Amino acid sequence: MTVYIQLFFSFLQVGLFSVGGGYAAMPLIQSQVVEKYAWLTMNEFTDLITIAEMTPGPIAVNSATFVGIRIAGIPGALTATFGCIFPSCIIVSLLAFVYYKYKKLSVLQSVLSSLRPAVVALIAGAGLSILNIVVFGSNAVSFSNIEIIETVIFVVAFIVLRKFKLNPILVMSCCGAAGLFANLLAENL
Repeated sequence: MTVYIQLFFSFLQVGLFSVGGGYAAMPLIQSQVVEKYAWLTMNEFTDLITIAEMTPGPIAVNSATFVGIRIAGIPGALTATFGCIFPSCIIVSLLAFVYYKYKKLSVLQSVLSSLRPAVVALIAGAGLSILNIVVFGSNAVSFSNIEIIETVIFVVAFIVLRKFKLNPILVMSCCGAAGLFANLLAENL
């Protein structure tokens, strides 16, 4: 029973103190699973990072599930995962309660409306950095460094999404297949 308590409280700390996303959680997870409890070796921990990045979902939650299943099977995975998401559930529930209770206050509406441009700017910044990687690869921004295949796929996908309103998942899948085909064709030529 103590391993379940250790798993819960270890990942509760990770969920509570890993502000900044999954990569910010990695040192906390390493501290708990490699150094404090020695559940994993450092090599296993690097494998954990790779697996957590490859699987869909938040890295910290994937790590908790992986460590839990490795240490105590399915009940361990459920315990560690619940410990990791519990702080977020409580905080979001409290914020939702406060929002619904005070949503009519003009001060709260002012704060939320002033946050909208910042959120739009963050999303636009992320989009532009992804666009930069697609068009120029990892090279400096110049016309000589334009990735032709990736840029054509991007432009076609953008037009298809805007003009024909197709399902974005279908368009992304087609883009992935087109990119794979184009790169395989370019390697064979």
